[in-house]
Amino acid sequence: MGLSKVASTTRLYVIAWVFGLLFYFLDYVIRSSPAVMLPQLAEQFNVTPVNLITIIGTYYYTYSIVSLLAGLALDKFGAKYSLFTGTLILGIGCLLFVLSSSFAGNAGRLLQGAGCAFAFPGCVYLASKGFSAKSLATAIGFTQCVGMLAGSAGQFVVGPWVEKGLQTSDFWLGAGLITIVVAFGLLLIIPKNEDKNAPVKTIDSKGILWPYKVVFSNPQSWLCGLISGLLFAPTTIFAMTWGVAFFQQDKDFSFHAATIASAMIPMGWVIGCPLLGYITDKIGARKPVLLVGALVMILAIGQILFLPDLISVYTTNFIFGVASGAAMIPYSVIKESNPDEVKGSATGAMNFITFGVTTLLNPIFSKFFGQTLSLGINKSSHFQSTGLFWIGGIILAIILTFFLNETGERKVTKSSL
Repeated sequence: MGLSKVASTTRLYVIAWVFGLLFYFLDYVIRSSPAVMLPQLAEQFNVTPVNLITIIGTYYYTYSIVSLLAGLALDKFGAKYSLFTGTLILGIGCLLFVLSSSFAGNAGRLLQGAGCAFAFPGCVYLASKGFSAKSLATAIGFTQCVGMLAGSAGQFVVGPWVEKGLQTSDFWLGAGLITIVVAFGLLLIIPKNEDKNAPVKTIDSKGILWPYKVVFSNPQSWLCGLISGLLFAPTTIFAMTWGVAFFQQDKDFSFHAATIASAMIPMGWVIGCPLLGYITDKIGARKPVLLVGALVMILAIGQILFLPDLISVYTTNFIFGVASGAAMIPYSVIKESNPDEVKGSATGAMNFITFGVTTLLNPIFSKFFGQTLSLGINKSSHFQSTGLFWIGGIILAIILTFFLNETGERKVTKSSL
């Protein structure tokens, strides 16, 4: 009878995880869609294009910081109320984007980042309750696959809508209302955390910040976050924010062609995240797949920069996206490198470090590359400098990977013999 109840609860968490993917899907649509409506949003908020990029970038400030609170909330209260709160905040942030003022734009984007901070940790938390350790990396990879499919849709689908005359206010009104409906759906579907008493007692007895003391005192946690952040940044900063503008200005693409070129990177993630997650589970090792993925990313950027006629930029960007799915592997490593009772906090800390890297790199990239876009300088040289900037970050991620401990099943099995 006990086993039957456990199996039933596990199935409920799997169902809840599937519904949580809707929240994560909306997260990425909302995160990426501003890239295809930069002129319209700049006019709506009455700001310059560079100031608009600053507004859009504020997303990562609250996303990284609130990720810590999201992890604590998941460990202390479970997923039911945590995900409801996050989704509701996201919906309100979208509705603020309907208003025509820079204050509303900043406030809305800050709330969007804060709400989205609950999405991925929440889905990973639900997955860890519903899937075995042997298939967890695959589940996490599939979760990110859904997110990047949404990121691609935020450009592939929303871009043509905007091109055909969709009003930005109509888009954000619809996104906000749909998100709020999903919030109440999550509240109804996610089961109460029946086994939460044990971790709650542990956390209460040792202090509310104890989970983060455990996670942040582990050097492996920092390595995981830095590696993931450096591999993720080309997608979050370039493909999802600046990509359309760069392909239009530096490569003389039409708006339609630039949108497709940028969207091919998150589309590659749709394949790469579950595929690379499955491979790491299959071979029982994390680091080899992580290293190969990073090397392919460098080769893809190098081909676009120095041999642009060898392969279509659309194909190469897709390959780059598949390979950059390796950025999700450290999410499995950090969970395997820390105790079970800090699952939610480990993912929250991971998001904090990963997107902290984005938060730091975004203004640097904007100052040295974004602000010099279309200023009459050599376009080819400007685009090459941009690519070399990202190659440098990926090389640093590769170096850090050599200091990362292997946590795959194969390593665990060997160490236990």
